[in-house]
Amino acid sequence: MSTRFTKTPGWLDWHPDPAKPTYRLPSGAVDAHCHVFGPGDEFPYAAARKYTPCDASKEQLFALRDHLGVSRNVVVQATCHGADNTAMLDAVRSAGGRARGVATVRPDVTDAELRRLDAAGVRGVRFNFLKRLVGAAPQDDLARIAARVAPLGWHVVLYFEAADLPELEGFFAALPTPLVIDHMGRPDVREPVSGPQFTRFLRFAERNDVWVKVSCPERLSLTGPAALDGERSAYADVVPFARTVVEEFPDRVLWGTDWPHPNLTEHMPDDGLLVDHIPHVAPTEQQRHKLLVDNPVRLYWPEETA
Repeated sequence: MSTRFTKTPGWLDWHPDPAKPTYRLPSGAVDAHCHVFGPGDEFPYAAARKYTPCDASKEQLFALRDHLGVSRNVVVQATCHGADNTAMLDAVRSAGGRARGVATVRPDVTDAELRRLDAAGVRGVRFNFLKRLVGAAPQDDLARIAARVAPLGWHVVLYFEAADLPELEGFFAALPTPLVIDHMGRPDVREPVSGPQFTRFLRFAERNDVWVKVSCPERLSLTGPAALDGERSAYADVVPFARTVVEEFPDRVLWGTDWPHPNLTEHMPDDGLLVDHIPHVAPTEQQRHKLLVDNPVRLYWPEETA
């Protein structure tokens, strides 16, 4: 923990000793959603942040990568760092070609800065609509950013609550880039998979150039069981939602750990057991290879599939 920053009370630290997964990831597997936090002494947190996390360095991320059997990472800019992408870029550069980045930028970002980010391995920008994590998300500013990054071939990563999709989907559909949805749009798993809320999300994804991350069951689950203490059938209430996405959009799904799991207060999942969760949501080998290798490589390393 940085001596300059005090962690938000109640937030849990990432799991210190994750299990070795029993499910062996395929060669080339990508963790398409993870973060680095600080360390705060080296990469200070933003003054306007809404939370202060525990430190989670690039070295610790890469150690987890190797422990789980992951080949590559997509490092997503954390809101605690605001639009200062330095920590994320440092991690991507240090990965020796085994990482790509998703940045946060402001509408007045220069063309030179966008070119610098692109050369460093950034392939997208993230728009966050969760009020507990960010302030206002002015749509005019975000639309300008999307127009600026579209010529680079980047995409826009969207983080929102399922209940907010009706008021946002028109804006999302008008963006001139591919869209990547974090955590299946955070469905309410108390509702049926066939219910109106999740059906609306699926049809939105169907109508637009949308990729979906079947990630963060630990955030969505209400009845568990949690991915702890050797539990290899975790988050059963989330499985039908994730499996439906994998079945409907086999070529546009991604997976990620969300390490180091910010803003968790009830339990901290074992990342090894999160890997063992994958076969529950992608039952066939073909589905898993697309989810873990083919799709993320096509999106983040397209030069390898050209």
